[in-house]
Amino acid sequence: MEKQEAKGINILETIHKKKLVRRYMILILSLFISAVYFNLLQLPSKIVTGGSTGVSIILTSYFDIEPSKIIFIISLILLLVGFLFLGFEKTSGAIVSTIVYPLFVDWTANIGTYIPVDLSDKILISIFLGVLSGVTTGMVYKVGFSNGGFSIISEIISKYKKISISNTSFVINLLIVLAGGASFGWTMVMYAVIVLYIYSIILDRVLIGVSKNKALYIITSKEEELCDYIMNGLKHGVTIFDVKGAFLEKKRKVLMTVIPNREYFRLKEGIKEIDKNAFFIVTDSYQVYGGE
Repeated sequence: MEKQEAKGINILETIHKKKLVRRYMILILSLFISAVYFNLLQLPSKIVTGGSTGVSIILTSYFDIEPSKIIFIISLILLLVGFLFLGFEKTSGAIVSTIVYPLFVDWTANIGTYIPVDLSDKILISIFLGVLSGVTTGMVYKVGFSNGGFSIISEIISKYKKISISNTSFVINLLIVLAGGASFGWTMVMYAVIVLYIYSIILDRVLIGVSKNKALYIITSKEEELCDYIMNGLKHGVTIFDVKGAFLEKKRKVLMTVIPNREYFRLKEGIKEIDKNAFFIVTDSYQVYGGE
């Protein structure tokens, strides 16, 4: 067991070392873009969507403190708490974000004077915030780093209370969004919901991509005919494996194939033509590697 764990750690370290310069360049670029849209769109429009940036927007409306300083103090405190409760390895991915992001926020504080934006259309601003935050956060996660901040609190609660990170993150961000509503009006909460909804969709698309293929699992009594249609008619491979039904305990064979989206209709109609009683399941296939 210990050997397997050590092997898993070594593989993880190898992944992290690959293309290290490229990964850091993507991280820095993502943090810079995040700082730009924060100062250009989010801060002046007072749309609070959670996190340390949301807290900074609220506090700057009550106190004469620069947002960059608030973000840095909150992120640094949470990073130190992460080191204490999660260990260095678990939170080291957030070190760069904790230091660099507040610097970019400070350096781009006056970007609105150079790029004037009409902030009257809050719907349009919300859409752009959702897209940009989803893309930048997705890129940070995709290269193996973390934004740090309140996500560290979620990880700590998950570790000690066995509550999922997604649930704790939702509650923490919800409280911050509600605090923003109390400060700037409850209409702003509705804009925040738009941002968060678009953010979640874009984040998933960045992390796992857009599905270009369909994977089909087919149970049919006419295996040979269907295999021939897929391999010779559609020119795609088929994998066959044995299964057993739980109710009747009857042994069957399942055909598995992955095809481009554009050919799904041809395969579906072919299945119906060959065996109208065939049972099949269709799922999105986001990435396909290997094979001949």
